[in-house]
Amino acid sequence: MPEQEIKEAIFAGERALRALKVAQEDLGSARNWGIADLLGGGFFVNLIKHSRLEGASAHMETAREELKSFQRELRDVALYTELQLNIGDFLTFADFFFDGLIADYMVQSKITDARRQVEQAISQVEQILADLRRL
Repeated sequence: MPEQEIKEAIFAGERALRALKVAQEDLGSARNWGIADLLGGGFFVNLIKHSRLEGASAHMETAREELKSFQRELRDVALYTELQLNIGDFLTFADFFFDGLIADYMVQSKITDARRQVEQAISQVEQILADLRRL
């Protein structure tokens, strides 16, 4: 197995891992603001939460693209693994305009699901990187 292909896969994996960790931080911030919103935070807390959600969504899209790049590089070293990062609609419209406990709870649930997916992807990428480094 060519050493250059392994290096390229490691580099792509490290980029994906960095993007995932940024998304994880954003989702943590959105979760915290979501909790404040559930506790009656009001309009400005809701606004900040949605700003954090937008940032998290953008960073998750970046992570998704980096994961695709990582998958392509893994194919080159015959270690193709299906990595998926799926995020749904954060229900921004319903939460912002019908700001009620049920909508807030649904958004909080989506944030939790997205965080779990990101954490699983981080774990997978870290394991694959460890495997690549041993080659």
